Amino acid sequence: MKRLDATVHGHVQGVFFRDTTRSQAQQRQLTGWVRNEPDGTVRVVAEGEETALRELLSFLHQGPPAARVKRVEANWEEAQKAFSHFRVRR
Repeated sequence: MKRLDATVHGHVQGVFFRDTTRSQAQQRQLTGWVRNEPDGTVRVVAEGEETALRELLSFLHQGPPAARVKRVEANWEEAQKAFSHFRVRR
C-alpha cells in the first residue's frame, strides 16, 4: 500500500476536476481526498495499491475534458491507512 500526494497546476478548478477525480479514485478502490486550494491548484491525497495510484496519477495529468493541466507534482510515501473512503473536501 502506498500514498500519493499530488498537486495539479493549470486551469483545473471549476471544470468538474474534483468530482471526476473522486469517481476515478472510487473506481480504483482508493481512499483519500481531493480539494481546491486557494492558489488555484487541486490537491489530491490518495492511498491504495500502487498500480491503481499510478492509474489515478495518469488521469491527473490529463483531467476531465474542460481541464487544462500544465503540470502535476507527485510525492510518494507509505500508506498511513488514515481514510475509509475517497471524498471531495471543501
